[in-house]
Amino acid sequence: MPEVLKAPLVVEFPFTRSLGPVQSAFLTGLRERVVLGVRTSDGRTLVPPVEYDPVTAEDISDLVEVAPTGTVTTWAWNHAPRRGQPLTTPFAWALVRLDGADTALLHALDAPGPDAVHTGMRVRIRWAAERTGAITDIACFEPYDGGRAEPAGHTGEFEDPVTGIVAAARLDYTYSPGRAQTVYINALSGRRTVGERCPSCRKVYVPPRGACPTCGVATSEQVEVGPRGTVTTFCIVNIKAKNLDIEVPYVYAHIALDGADLALHGRIGGIPYDEVRMGLRVEPVWTEGSRYPDHYRPTGEPDADYDTYKELL
Repeated sequence: MPEVLKAPLVVEFPFTRSLGPVQSAFLTGLRERVVLGVRTSDGRTLVPPVEYDPVTAEDISDLVEVAPTGTVTTWAWNHAPRRGQPLTTPFAWALVRLDGADTALLHALDAPGPDAVHTGMRVRIRWAAERTGAITDIACFEPYDGGRAEPAGHTGEFEDPVTGIVAAARLDYTYSPGRAQTVYINALSGRRTVGERCPSCRKVYVPPRGACPTCGVATSEQVEVGPRGTVTTFCIVNIKAKNLDIEVPYVYAHIALDGADLALHGRIGGIPYDEVRMGLRVEPVWTEGSRYPDHYRPTGEPDADYDTYKELL
């Protein structure tokens, strides 16, 4: 039986966004241990606040402080916390309707076990020791048997308001290629590029997926393509990626390898970024011990005629 390939993969994108006046006030308030909601024209108080009424779609900006105490409306037990979650020990994800609010806020609830959690239980905010103006300024909720806390009536006006945040979106998973991609990956280790031909339309797809995306039929006929190819389109990258030791600006391009009917992507090197162009003929450059080309460089051939690659744009 052939070896089943698998590898850990991480997709990560630190998304930077600016904040409008409502979200800015909410997050700045958390930094100052104040929870703000927004009041709609019919008197409902929404926490977390939004800038448009989800029922009427009208603009809303009337900020109102709510209490740091509240009631669990529903919950689910998390027996195995993952990296980056609020607590490192088992906890409950809970929707908590804070006193004075008409909607619930999702956050972690620190409890000794699932038997200690129930809908209707009273809780309060446990504030983080260091606060920066983010939802994590609420470290978690904790069980609470005291009376209802009364808000001070904060207006939402703060010095040095938070105007932007960075949301670190990340997905960790284990990837296992199927039969077709296993053949493709193993061929790359021998510095060969192998695709598969559709038995119906006769197009060669690289990388192969085991089925033709146009005809929907299985593919099995292996075809070696390249190694040279043509730049069909490209972009100039001006933002340096985390953990990628490549100086900007550089060019990332779609490359139609000779004999392939689908362009794959790769970095273009060996030429100034502003001289890369559609139709440029390129070849792979391998580094010692690499399982895939490090980049593609110009071959010195004349540029390919547009009609030879226009269907691959």
